Amino acid sequence: MFNDITVGPITVHMYGIMIAIGYMMALAMSCYRGKKREMDDDVIWGIYLCAIIGGAIGTRLLYYIVEIPHIIEDPSILWDFKNGYVVYGGIIGGILASYVYCHKEKVVFLEYFDLVMPAVSLAQGIGRIGCLFAGCCYGRETDAWYGIVFQNSGYAPNGVRLIPTQIISSVGDFFICAVLLWYASKKPQTGRVASMYLILYGVGRFAVEFLRNDYRGSFGPFSTSQLISVGIVAIGVAMYVLMPKVSEKKTVKAEEKE
Repeated sequence: MFNDITVGPITVHMYGIMIAIGYMMALAMSCYRGKKREMDDDVIWGIYLCAIIGGAIGTRLLYYIVEIPHIIEDPSILWDFKNGYVVYGGIIGGILASYVYCHKEKVVFLEYFDLVMPAVSLAQGIGRIGCLFAGCCYGRETDAWYGIVFQNSGYAPNGVRLIPTQIISSVGDFFICAVLLWYASKKPQTGRVASMYLILYGVGRFAVEFLRNDYRGSFGPFSTSQLISVGIVAIGVAMYVLMPKVSEKKTVKAEEKE
């Protein structure tokens, strides 16, 4: 695979291009679906801007947390921005920033949370294609026919057949997107589409982590991302179970006011 494309004095990176395409496709999907639901287009744009900023901060902050022991030994890691971005940090940071924005705008966060999460899965699937070009997030060595070999990667070991974890993750993200869109069409209680995302992505990520071989931090036999996945799934299950009760309480309060 290749990551750099050079045209004259200009060099572009396929990883960055795929991330940008993912963001644009996700925004377009959210705006299209939001318009059909008569949701505020300006709020959707605001959420995405906040998600980008919060996500960028989150990816770096979680990396610092995971790398504390190494940072103590070598503080220069703090300003090495070529490497060191954790996807889960981006997800968490993006969600928190979006929540703050929705609270400020006095709109129902869970409604927009439900709206954008299928699109987030789409963006993640496209972004993982960027990982494939770059060779990051690579898998363990394998002799299987489906293994891939990198030749010019600055991340994955070159000339070695590896499990294509980037492709597996990408296909999984696209599958989650399709499931969420289908589920959303059934008009479930507010918050349940988002909770399904947390459950499906958490389970999928936990499983794929067993196939990866890049350094991601570890606690015993599990990677940092697997531990976070457990928490994400637990939150998703709790949301899924509690949403009907929350909706019921709101309905009762509304009837009492009338």
